[in-house]
Amino acid sequence: MTTAPHKLRPIRRDHRTDKVSIIDQRLLPHELVVIDLETVSDAVRAIREMAVRGAPLIGVTAAYGLFLAARAGAGRGVDDASLRQAARLLTDARPTAVNLAWAVARVLAATLAAPQAARPEAARRAADAVWEEELENCRRIGEAGLPLIRALHAERGGETVNILTHCNAGWLACVDYGTATAPIYLAAEAGIDVHVWVDETRPLNQGARLTAWELGQRGVRHTIITDNAGGHLMQHGLVDMVIVGTDRTTCTGDVANKIGTYLKALAARDNGVPFYVALPSSTFDWHLRDGLREIPIEERAPDEVRYVQGLAGNRLERVLVPPADSPAANYAFDVTPARLVTGFITERGVCRATEADIRRLFPDKGPPE
Repeated sequence: MTTAPHKLRPIRRDHRTDKVSIIDQRLLPHELVVIDLETVSDAVRAIREMAVRGAPLIGVTAAYGLFLAARAGAGRGVDDASLRQAARLLTDARPTAVNLAWAVARVLAATLAAPQAARPEAARRAADAVWEEELENCRRIGEAGLPLIRALHAERGGETVNILTHCNAGWLACVDYGTATAPIYLAAEAGIDVHVWVDETRPLNQGARLTAWELGQRGVRHTIITDNAGGHLMQHGLVDMVIVGTDRTTCTGDVANKIGTYLKALAARDNGVPFYVALPSSTFDWHLRDGLREIPIEERAPDEVRYVQGLAGNRLERVLVPPADSPAANYAFDVTPARLVTGFITERGVCRATEADIRRLFPDKGPPE
């Protein structure tokens, strides 16, 4: 599988200088800007303001944020209290994606276990391990999902396989490969004729801005559609499967993903279209059972709904859409019940959206039944 050029990975640590840098995704696709993260506050701000986004990526960013905190205290001793405070700031940056807390807890434990003088190095090694594992998990998700697309291609007699996705669950949301896009990239490279319907994904247009840009970079055929066009396409047989990502999934199979995912799942069920969710094991919340009641749903600033950003001439501009005095609500995620999910595509294979099948793939994860 062809990976994104190293310089285009959404986050990286320079192994010579230890400098951590990210792509500022708020400016894509019209401007490609790389910014440095120098402090834990920089990492918190990048996560909260969505310069980085996507469950695996914000987890990796938080991991490196804790490394930055440990490095900052190297000269005066890296005490437990300052590390725990940095961990709290990072964990609180966004509430829905479970990868964030998972990565912070992992790096914090490794750092606290080391002698004070060795803590920056321990944090760096732990953050690098999170980076490497999330990259490898996404590669394996691609391998697990490819047979699903290959089978549809065979069923269609070699005709185009039309796949609908929502939001951005590509390499920009991960370290590389992506989750929902990984099987698509492998299928395209295997010579399977694939075409992707790209939901624009309001309010921040992460499909139209980011997924479309990614697919174009890889030469994958795609068409941008309004968020509400998916049901119409399914009714007319123009969607063969849906693949989305997720920010948190319960051990019982309930899926929290970008707002609007639930409506796609309902339309898919009504039209007999397979609905798959691609995720690494780090996105399962092994402690939650009822997604609708237990997963915290982030509510973001109303201005993300009220304004749209685009290229006007040669510069990016924000434009007010509704009346200036009209209020807006901005729920960032919704929960799709397990009963609407055909299956999960994970680094260990494909399983049904049931607790028994999830635990069959991951008997070593989470608390016992």
